[in-house]
Parts: sequence; C-alpha cells; structure tokens
Amino acid sequence: MRPFCVLWGLFLLSFPFVSIRAQQSLIPDTRYFYGDYEPSVYQKEARFHTSVKPYSFPEVNRIANQDSLRNLYLVKNNFHKKIYRGIWNKVFNEPLLGLKQNDIHITLDPLMDFGIGNDFETNNKSWTNTRGFLLRGDIGKYVSFYTGFYENQAEFPSYVDDFVKQTSVVPGQGKVKNFGTKSYDYSMSFGYVSVALPPYFSIQFGHGKNSFGDGYRSLLLSDNSFNYPYLKLTTTFWHIKYVNLWAQFQDLKTMTSDNLGYDKKYGAFHYLDWSVSKRLTVGLFEAIIWQAADSTGYRGFDVNYINPAIFYRPTEFSLGSPDNALLGGNISYKIAKHNIAYGQLILDEFKISHVRSGDGWWGNKQGFQLGWKSFNLFGISNLRFQTEYNYVRPYTYSYKSSIKNYGHYNQPLAHPYGANFKEWVTLINYRYNRYFIELKTIYAEYGKDTAGLNFGKDIFKSYETRFREYDNTVGQGLKTNLYFVDFNAGYFVNPSANLHFYLGYRYRNEKNDEENQKLSYFYVGIRTSIENFYYDF
Repeated sequence: MRPFCVLWGLFLLSFPFVSIRAQQSLIPDTRYFYGDYEPSVYQKEARFHTSVKPYSFPEVNRIANQDSLRNLYLVKNNFHKKIYRGIWNKVFNEPLLGLKQNDIHITLDPLMDFGIGNDFETNNKSWTNTRGFLLRGDIGKYVSFYTGFYENQAEFPSYVDDFVKQTSVVPGQGKVKNFGTKSYDYSMSFGYVSVALPPYFSIQFGHGKNSFGDGYRSLLLSDNSFNYPYLKLTTTFWHIKYVNLWAQFQDLKTMTSDNLGYDKKYGAFHYLDWSVSKRLTVGLFEAIIWQAADSTGYRGFDVNYINPAIFYRPTEFSLGSPDNALLGGNISYKIAKHNIAYGQLILDEFKISHVRSGDGWWGNKQGFQLGWKSFNLFGISNLRFQTEYNYVRPYTYSYKSSIKNYGHYNQPLAHPYGANFKEWVTLINYRYNRYFIELKTIYAEYGKDTAGLNFGKDIFKSYETRFREYDNTVGQGLKTNLYFVDFNAGYFVNPSANLHFYLGYRYRNEKNDEENQKLSYFYVGIRTSIENFYYDF
C-alpha cells in the first residue's frame, strides 16, 4: 500500500504547471501580493483604478507582465530527471496541483498557518493551527472561480483573547467555540464566480470581502470584518470604473429565532472612480444599510436599491431617513515617479450650521484620512514606505440599533477601531528575491466607554444612548493611548499561495488612567497568506 501511495503522490506532482493568470479572477488582496504590483499600477501612464480592491488579473496584466514578475522569484534547479524537477517546482515555484485541458484551467493549493509565540511580559504561550485549501480555475475566456476553506484552532495573545471574549469572533475570521480551557476553534469559507461581459461589464457573485481605498486602512469599506455574501457589477469605460455592490450582513447581537439564526441586514454600495488625469484620480462613494425585518414584518432585500445610479439619496441623507446612509470620497495624486498622496472623507451625518459653529454636536459624524506612499525609496528597488493619519469623530458609523449600523459580525465594516479615534500608521518594508522584512508602527488615541456611558467608540451601541448633545471631541471618555510596533521578517517558500516562513516581534502598550496593558511578544511559524487579518488594535 505504501509504495502505491508514493507512486500516486509522484504522479500528482508530475502535473504540468498552470500559471495563475486566470481570465477573470482576482488577485488576493494582501500586501504580500500587491507589493510587487503597486509600482506598476501606480505609474503615471497606467491610469489604473488603484482604490478598487481586490484587483483583477486581466487588468493588472495589461500593465505589469506577471510572467516577468514571477520569473524574478523562480528558484531554479539543475536536476536532469523530470520527476525531480517536478517535485522541486511543486515545492518552490508552482501550485501543488494543476490541470490544463482545452479551455479549462484548474489549480489547487494547500492553506496553512502553523505558528507559536510567547509574551515575555506574562510568559503566556500562544499558537495557531490552520489547515485548508484553495481551488482556482478558468472555464473558457469569460468565467473564473475561486473557492477555499480554513479550519483553525488557536490560543491568542492576551489582547486578542480579550477581544474574542468580548465579541465571540476572531478578527476577520468568524465566530468561535471553545477548544480546551484557553483555546478556540473556528472556521471560514470563501469563494466567488466571476463572469466577464465584454467589453464594459463584469459580474461576480461571491462570499468574501471588498475594499475601497488607497490606504492601509479604509474609512469607506474595508476587509476588516468577516466574509459576507455579495453580488458585484463592475462597469469600466474610458477612464471610469463604476462598482455596484449588494451584500447581506449579520448582526450577532440579535436573533429573530433559532430557526432563522441571527438577524440579517443588507447593504447597497456605489463607488465611482474617475482617473481625471494621468496623476489625479477621484472616487465617489455611497452606502445604504437597512434591516431585513422590523416590527412591521419582513422587508427583505429592497428592490429600490437595485437602482445603479450613484447619489440617488443625498436629499434623504441630509434630512434623515429610515435607513442608514453614508457618503464618502477617495482621492489620490501621483507625485514625481514613485510617490502617491492619498486621502478619504466619510460623511455619516452632519449639519453645516453645526460644523461652522464648532459646537461639537454629536450628529456631526465624519472622518478623514491623509496618507503618503513611496516605492523604490532612495532609489533602492523594492524598498517601500507608507504613512497615513486617520481621524473619525464619535458616534460615526453607529445607528439607533446595531441592526442598521455600519458593522457586520461584531466588527466594523470600515476601520477596526470603530469611531472616536485618531491614528497614525507607518509601514516600511523591503524585499530581496524571496526574503522580506517589514516594520509597522502605530500610535493611536481613542476614548473608551467608562462608568456605563456611551462616549461614541463602540459603533454597535445606539447613538440614542450618547453621553451628551454638544462638546463632543475625539478621545472623549476614558482617554486611551495605544503604542503598537510589529517587526517581522521571513522567506517565501512558494509564491503560488504566499507560503512563507516568518518570525517577528510585537510590542503593544495600551494605557489610560485605569490600566496599563503591555505586550512583548515573539512569534515564529510557517503560513500561506491570501487575506489580510488585522491584529493591530
């Protein structure tokens, strides 16, 4: 039996390599993947819609030759026998399995994260045990699919463990159940089917995440929370990309019945991105959130929001409406050859008279982002720098009840901090062949709730329980300072699903008048990385 298994394994390894240049599929939205593409998509001549994420392979391939980028990281060998070359390439260069027959291309990769860590402040150990798979493919020229699954057990550092206990979810990865005395078990599935309708349209139905923005964070829609079902229609013509996105979210704080599960809410998003010139790009954003059922009965998906016209609710937005409406914008400007200035503005609710008076009215719920990124810094290839400032006023993204707020699965749909904060993030990373190194620093100020009062940070609390009408300022409540530093380095084993060894050190200090929590954390492991998971809070 064992010889048969060995022969079968060698047979699988001998499958021909299938490049992951799927016809309509998306590039996984992670910094590891995008780091190689960004210098190309941000070049002045590209007029690429960089704020609409994730990117699609066909669009990127028109600007950056992916074969050339892939060849930069090939680990070559001198084996004469085909079987040895095949095994080598499966380990270092290619998907584990690949099938190419006529117009059908399919690849399969394992997913994993096996890591351990130790907090030197408390001597608490942590670990992660993740297994899964990623299946990708094309059917003809116009249809692509992408699906996968994670199964996890983990024990987290103290501050992440506190978050899980408060929310019952792992950041961005779903609901937990207890595993042993201090550990958790959780799983996550994802996938989509994408169809091109040339020459202007593409449609995608999936279960995953979407994001709008050029920054590390997004104040409009980010990939911070758990996966959700969505339908996306993308229209591209001239220098314009227009995205219509419809999604269903879940509110874990309410449950209609055991048979129906958690209460549902829907979202309609419109994002118009216009490359005004070779340097300037402007994006306009609108979102509507409404609950699936209320006291009058089951409402379901409101067909009125199928309307693809952007800004069809600005009047209702300014006057107030039964649903939760948000407006926003994104802007980026290319400076010289390798520099980009960018920013965002989010308007949840406001009155001009109160803005002008500066009276701190609670209903002036806004936020903004200012950022800068540079590539090939100081003329050093693959040295990247990014810094950004994020500012969100109290009660932004919240609503009368959590079933209509701007959240999903106990996490915000925008910034992980929710509201009532200001934050400065800086990242420096460098890649040489398959080696990489990154330094991330964060300084944040925010106001925590105290004495049972709602000071505006927790977007899942009703704004009707607000602390006061006027004189609301960022950081009100229990003023808290957060210092966060993460330094990590590693080596990419196989770029197909970003399999890499990593080790790092994380320092975290959250301090206010009531507590001073410190983390001094060393970690090491091996993992695949096809999504962003945010533990920097």
